Amino acid sequence: MAATASRWTEFEGALFRLTEGLTMWRLANHVRRYAWGSTTEIPRLLGTEPDGQPQAELWLGAHPSAPSRIADGAIPVGLDAAIAADPVATLGSDIAENFEERLPFLLKFLAVDQPLSLQAHPSKERARAGFAAEEAAGVPVDAPHRNYRDANHKPELVLALGEFEALCGFRSPSAAAADLAGLASPLARALRADLSATDPSEALRSAMTRLLTLPADDRAALVTETTAELAGRAAPLHRHLRAVLDLAERYPGDPGAVAALLLNHVVLRPGQALFLPAGNVHAYLGGVAVEVMATSDNVLRAGLTTKHVDPEELLRVLDYTVLPVPYVEPVVRDGLLEYRPEIDDFALVVAEPGDKAVWLPEGPAIALVLDGSVELHAPSEEILALSRGESVFLSAETGSVLVSGRGRVVVATVAHPPTAARSTPRDDNRWPAVHPALDPVNPR
Repeated sequence: MAATASRWTEFEGALFRLTEGLTMWRLANHVRRYAWGSTTEIPRLLGTEPDGQPQAELWLGAHPSAPSRIADGAIPVGLDAAIAADPVATLGSDIAENFEERLPFLLKFLAVDQPLSLQAHPSKERARAGFAAEEAAGVPVDAPHRNYRDANHKPELVLALGEFEALCGFRSPSAAAADLAGLASPLARALRADLSATDPSEALRSAMTRLLTLPADDRAALVTETTAELAGRAAPLHRHLRAVLDLAERYPGDPGAVAALLLNHVVLRPGQALFLPAGNVHAYLGGVAVEVMATSDNVLRAGLTTKHVDPEELLRVLDYTVLPVPYVEPVVRDGLLEYRPEIDDFALVVAEPGDKAVWLPEGPAIALVLDGSVELHAPSEEILALSRGESVFLSAETGSVLVSGRGRVVVATVAHPPTAARSTPRDDNRWPAVHPALDPVNPR
């Protein structure tokens, strides 16, 4: 008992030193190893040797399943524990109140070497109801067949760092029907009939329902016959159809490959971003990107996976509206690129200081250096130097932070008001005299 008490005291002391002594915390982050990950991209970012195994996601945040660790101090402390120790100081009073004293976003670096599952995420209301129902039913939270691992929604924004290929949202039924034109397979004929319905949403709902509820005994044969007919066409195939056939080859007999015909096919260029709200069915096919999302791990899968698929629940969650590809156009402000979808939980900002230093968004925020090296300058703290692959948590108490150097930094933050509406750092009498000499962009 004495040893346990001593270890707890030591832990509390470490927390106190971290939360009271500093407001910018270096982070050590978890690498998630999934089969679809690249063997080289995350090691390249972190400056480590590849071990030959896939590394798919680098998680930066306070999600309880893989929280970042604060690397300062004698004892590594989970970011979730540090926030819980003083949510008002770390998050700010408004954010602590509005998001139940939890960091509302999770930042990821994605290295996609093979296609992810076809999936969608629930609304907040659906997540709360589904989580409560599975809790009441006694389904273990880590059970493979569990749908809802928490009670939160999971809208996402993905920003391409190179060419990034994805399927995203439903396209028009007539476009999907045109790609099925001339096919004689029973499944193709049935889908064309579904897609001919007058109401586009009903047409897509019918087609998706058919694909996800095919009889188990006939499913593989129906899908394989249809994709074989597609592959046998003499005319050159456009990139969307080539992606469908690639999925069919990777997942023989999986209806998800045919379902991909119903979706928009997108190839993002570096700097382009997509916002994926609740109910948007999507799949990432390949490339490197950063992603910011609400802190949740709720995923409902439609196929292209060996993991649990619950067709009935997914069909309830999907949004069958035909919409344009949900690009997010950045706003250029004060030397920053700001990606701000209409969501309270997060925004994503890219800073590339050079001849001029730039102001970063105020905390709570997580910054990851993608290229080069930079220095962070905050009131009453030592300059923090960061290089490629290194990251930092900026608490609400950090205040305004200048970043200088030659590098590219991506910052996840809560959807604060725009940078121009914030307080004037130069009026803060805690600001060391050296910081204004950095001559930032649009100094205030």
